[in-house]
Amino acid sequence: MGDIMNALDTDVAAIAAVLDRLVAAWDSGDGAAYAAEFTSDATYITYVGTLYQGADEIGRAHQALFDSFLKGTRLFHEVQSIRHVGSDSALVVTRGATGKGTKPAQLDKVQTYSLVRTGAGWKVAAFQNTKRKPLLEAVSFKFQPASKPAVG
Repeated sequence: MGDIMNALDTDVAAIAAVLDRLVAAWDSGDGAAYAAEFTSDATYITYVGTLYQGADEIGRAHQALFDSFLKGTRLFHEVQSIRHVGSDSALVVTRGATGKGTKPAQLDKVQTYSLVRTGAGWKVAAFQNTKRKPLLEAVSFKFQPASKPAVG
């Protein structure tokens, strides 16, 4: 059992390192470094619903954004969970935000990363970003309290 736990701990550290490299690439405005953390056939869905396909497109699009709308922004996240769904795949859920300061007012997005183990280490195969809508959540929970999650 100890060998399995050590392997899982090593995987969690390697997966966390992928997220750290994504943050570093974002913070430095480096689309190529950002894309390097994705598989060549990755899917990437933004909170506005834009779908990018493949690491090359993800990198190209992000470089354009880093050079314009997202210039000087930083990426913030808080890992909610990392769980294996097989020996070579994992799901990561985070809360996150982007901003220009040292800390955002709130982590207003929820992200799901699907990672796979490749010959080059762990890579993101799919990413989904959803912007939270607190007012709509509050209304929904008021009218249907049973729909409120245990962890908000």
